Amino acid sequence: MFNNETILRRFVLASTSFAILFASCSKKIDTSSVTADAVSSEAVSNENKDQKYMPNELLVKFKEGTSQASKNKLINGISATVAEKILTKTMQRFNDKEGVLLLHTPLAVLEARNKMKSLEVEYAEPNYIYQHDAVSNDTYYAGGLSWGVLGNGLSPANQYGSQANEAWANNHTGSATVHVGVIDEGAMYTHTDLAGQIWTNPYDRADGIDNDGNGYIDDIHGWDFDRNDNTTFDGSEDDHGTHVSGTIGAKGGNGVGVVGVNWNITIITAKFLGRRGGTTANAIKAVDYITDLKTRHGLLLPATNNSWGGGGFSQALKSAIDRANTANILFVAAAGNGGNDGVGDNNDATPNYPASYTSANIISVASITSTGGKSSFSNYGATTVDIGAPGSSIISTVPAKNLGSAYASYSGTSMATPHVTGGAALYAASNPTASAAAIKLAILNSAVPTSSLSGKCVTGGRLNVGGF
Repeated sequence: MFNNETILRRFVLASTSFAILFASCSKKIDTSSVTADAVSSEAVSNENKDQKYMPNELLVKFKEGTSQASKNKLINGISATVAEKILTKTMQRFNDKEGVLLLHTPLAVLEARNKMKSLEVEYAEPNYIYQHDAVSNDTYYAGGLSWGVLGNGLSPANQYGSQANEAWANNHTGSATVHVGVIDEGAMYTHTDLAGQIWTNPYDRADGIDNDGNGYIDDIHGWDFDRNDNTTFDGSEDDHGTHVSGTIGAKGGNGVGVVGVNWNITIITAKFLGRRGGTTANAIKAVDYITDLKTRHGLLLPATNNSWGGGGFSQALKSAIDRANTANILFVAAAGNGGNDGVGDNNDATPNYPASYTSANIISVASITSTGGKSSFSNYGATTVDIGAPGSSIISTVPAKNLGSAYASYSGTSMATPHVTGGAALYAASNPTASAAAIKLAILNSAVPTSSLSGKCVTGGRLNVGGF
């Protein structure tokens, strides 16, 4: 996960076709602003003072049937203007006629929220800001460096890997008919190991027309909700989303670079994290976008990957996650990186959203090391974190600064999460009619008991996709 996430970069080597990064540094996202305004973190009782949100912005949902006069009175009471009405196709499909209003107000956010408390208001909340928290012949797999996909029964081996190579040995290597949504930064769809793995929309050709009627014109590889355009890859700043995508589905068996949990897959990009993070408003639209695509086109789409967090509780975002659950989409989420104390935070005591929502389709993922220990940065929770997965020193795809194909080693619960998402996709490839609940059960029931996770997560164990 990318809030204060440790991202270790090693192995940098330029070549004509790809580069591998050789360095040791930490990447930190500038959270000082998402627009020209300063990010607010007003302290208030019963709220985490470290939570960041957009200043002077409020997300408000009025109860159905509220008159326009009543709405205007409340909006005028905080001297606000309506910046945007969020009423996605998915909301409409769920018979939501009100949507959510994004208001701009000169008042402090929490003051404005308190003034919006009324029988006519379902909820009013800050617009929170989130941060990123068969045998393959691929170079780093063959060398044993891609430990996250290894098992203990084949060579190269690592008993603490996801056991994906044992599934491959049984000819379970994934399928391009399986789609997953990566809700994150953008992904480099021209990367040597991702070309052909990223969705090219067959329902909306690039002609300036919204051919499939989903509200997004020419969403060729997905949509960029941060910039509100169809350019889902904006350069080397999209390294996190590219890295996550490679862990899920870097092309296998091509003799190049790394291999993902799935050799074959179709990844849909729903970019909402920009250089300075992403907002609740855009996260809602990204989640609903994926839900709508599955529902509209009947896609085999078992899961979305959500390697991000940092905001407080948002009913608006939870509702979007619940809509995804109704559409049988798992929401795989990073448990969080607790900071620099080397312990990680207990999510049972201090929730980390979105991983800590109680929605039935969430799988919350902690990180483990290549020797089976809980990663020092990883959050945990005996009742709120579900499973552990490889997350320390994970090599995957990234864009080079010159926009060539590159590889780098990153660490974080952001890196653990896509191993689980990849597992969900691998299971769906062999079990295409399985429900989200059935896939979640298969993932949790197959967890391998691990001493470092005992009492630290629901399963007490680590990911094992060897039987998928």
